[in-house]
Amino acid sequence: MTEVKGIKIATIGGGSSYTPELIEGFIKRYSELPVSEIWLVDVEQGREKLEIVGNLAKRMVKKAGVPIEIHLTLNRREALKNADFVTTQFRVGLLDARAKDERIPLKYGVLGQETNGPGGLFKALRTIPIVLEICREMEELCPDAWLINFTNPAGMVTEAVLRYSNIKKVVGLCNVPIGMEMGAADLLNVEPERVRINFAGLNHMVYGLDVFVDGISVKDKLIDLLSDPENTVTMKNIHAMGWEPGFLKALNLFPCPYHNYYYKTKDMVDEELKAAEGGGTRAEVVKKLEGDLFELYRDPNLDIKPPQLEQRGGAYYSDAACRLIHSIYTDKRDIQPVNTRNNGAIAGIPHDSAVEISCVITKDGPKPIAVGELPIPIRGLIQTIKSFERVTIDAAVTGDYNTALLALTINPLVGSDRIARQILDEMLEAHKEYLPQFFKSE
Repeated sequence: MTEVKGIKIATIGGGSSYTPELIEGFIKRYSELPVSEIWLVDVEQGREKLEIVGNLAKRMVKKAGVPIEIHLTLNRREALKNADFVTTQFRVGLLDARAKDERIPLKYGVLGQETNGPGGLFKALRTIPIVLEICREMEELCPDAWLINFTNPAGMVTEAVLRYSNIKKVVGLCNVPIGMEMGAADLLNVEPERVRINFAGLNHMVYGLDVFVDGISVKDKLIDLLSDPENTVTMKNIHAMGWEPGFLKALNLFPCPYHNYYYKTKDMVDEELKAAEGGGTRAEVVKKLEGDLFELYRDPNLDIKPPQLEQRGGAYYSDAACRLIHSIYTDKRDIQPVNTRNNGAIAGIPHDSAVEISCVITKDGPKPIAVGELPIPIRGLIQTIKSFERVTIDAAVTGDYNTALLALTINPLVGSDRIARQILDEMLEAHKEYLPQFFKSE
């Protein structure tokens, strides 16, 4: 009998609070996904968290009785060498950078949010150069590996890899579609595995085109349920607000929680301002949550993923990554929503752009289920955000000030080239340490 080669996983950002969920996902799939090594990688700033979460990972593996070796390292090249799958879950500048992304735009009456508007621009500017650096190392050290990215902004990061690197085996992942399926199942009072949604759009700008229970469309029923302001499907990091029934029925689609920022912009800015003055921005809240989580993780008797992790806001992220890796490895051909190369699946979006869409997952990667033309009510907004994404990616790679200004100005959450310039100038200075491409001449 031929011995099955064990799978090597390299996780960049291994000191993340999400890592226990990743470990749990690999443990429960071990019989079909024979992972032999998991390398958790972080930077010097994250050394303490890496050790805490890494020791918890070792206890989890020991309790489960599976032969998975957990390695902790600050040496990314060592982790990448001969890896089969590389997962990315890091945050350049840590939560302090996110807090600036949230607070600075609010001074100008503009939404401060992790992946939307100015915050999304600056997270991309900080993150994309590092991801492309990782890609160059992968080309050398593990050219056949799959890159599974759930570093935000996941769609822009995935597209940057597609357009600016030689890595073709890349898939972007987000927990929003899974959260929508879970939320729909809850409202419809059915088990989540019975629900399937046809997704199409962009990362954090995805819509449910249709919703099925046991293969039968229930979209009209779900929209009726969501027309009651008491019924919401949201994420831990987005304040739940009900939809106007007439708007939702005319839209005739299942919006994602992030659509609140575009269809309720004034309400959301007011909400963010109120939070910033009170309990703090989301980054400041998460910083406390993470502190509490890592105190839990330190406990030498803890050997499971603690339920408190679901309060973090990224619930199901890591489980989605394990599910995707499992489906690629086993050529499962199930349907999952991921960020992948468009290749004509959505009409009017460049072929080399990343879209978030339901795909058949094969050993050769995701095969998008083509939808053609998007419904007219959402087509314009998606085209605008795609323009913003493409220009942002170009700015991240070139470090060109004017390109960044253009990206911010065309984002519908900003609304003024003058305000865009003011925000851009202040945020460039605030994040200078992490944006060397914009300060080359100094």
